[in-house]
Amino acid sequence: MYRLLVVDDEEKIRLLIRKYAEFEGYSIVEAGDGMEAIQVCRDHPRDFDLIIMDIMMPELDGFSAVKEIRKICEAPVLMLSARGEEYDKIHGFELGIDDYVVKPFSPKELMMRVSA
Repeated sequence: MYRLLVVDDEEKIRLLIRKYAEFEGYSIVEAGDGMEAIQVCRDHPRDFDLIIMDIMMPELDGFSAVKEIRKICEAPVLMLSARGEEYDKIHGFELGIDDYVVKPFSPKELMMRVSA
């Protein structure tokens, strides 16, 4: 079973993604901020097939979290953020993300990207 790490400070977003991902057969682990995501990746560096990461979060933003996670985990990263400016997308790709989806988003499209 494929495992996803979903990192977003909004519980309703995490629950929405969980609902659709579990329907598609994925196992989900959740983190509410960047610091928690880093700790989860440190504890389980090879356990995730994909990380879905928000940018704007308390404690540590998604960009900073990705920078640290890339040092310990090789899982692909899909950024999911309300920040849709070209600069944000480019910055994310420079940090090593693999895909970028702007909120609001279609859960069905997100699942298609996850499965691609």
